[in-house]
Amino acid sequence: MPYTGWKLPDDERARLLALFPPAYATVVAHHVTLAFGVGPGAPLPKETQGTITGIADDGAGVQALVVSIGNTTRRPDGSTYHVTWSLGPGRRPVESNDVLRARGWTPVPPVPVRLEPRFFPR
Repeated sequence: MPYTGWKLPDDERARLLALFPPAYATVVAHHVTLAFGVGPGAPLPKETQGTITGIADDGAGVQALVVSIGNTTRRPDGSTYHVTWSLGPGRRPVESNDVLRARGWTPVPPVPVRLEPRFFPR
C-alpha cells in the first residue's frame, strides 16, 4: 500500500546506526511513515527535521526509534512517529506500531535528525 512520510538520508542513517546499535539481525532503519493508503498526488510533509526521542524493543524481535516531528510524536492517525530499527526472524516492520501501542517506549537523550519528505509507492 502506498504511503507518505520521510526517508532517512543515507548519512543520517549511518550516524544513527552508530548511536543506536540494532538489536536484531535484520536492519531496517529506512523511513518514518506519515499516512498509509494515499495516492501519488498526496501532499508531502513540509517538515525536514525531526528528533529521536525514544526507543522501543519488545525483547522478541522488534526494535523501533521514536521520532518527534513538529514537536510531537503523535501521528495524525493517533499512532506514534517511529523508524522501525531492526527485526528478528519472522517479524515485520508493521509490528512496530503494535509494540509501541502495547508497550510504549523509553525516552533517550534527544538526537536531531534530518528527514527527506517522500511518497513511497510501496
